[in-house]
Amino acid sequence: MTLQEQGLVYRLRKRAEIRRQIPGRRSVEQGETDRIADLLDEAADEIERLQKQTQDLQALLSAK
Repeated sequence: MTLQEQGLVYRLRKRAEIRRQIPGRRSVEQGETDRIADLLDEAADEIERLQKQTQDLQALLSAK
């Protein structure tokens, strides 16, 4: 996992966290989930999953 990729995951998660804390946001005021923040977290999760899958496949190919 490169520093740039880690940075992207970090930035996605940080942006989601920030969105959830903005006092003037309707979802925050109404105690609802922020759909865009949820989507940012989902994207970060998927990137991490794909990175892990890539690492696993590379390790498998190196072992042969």
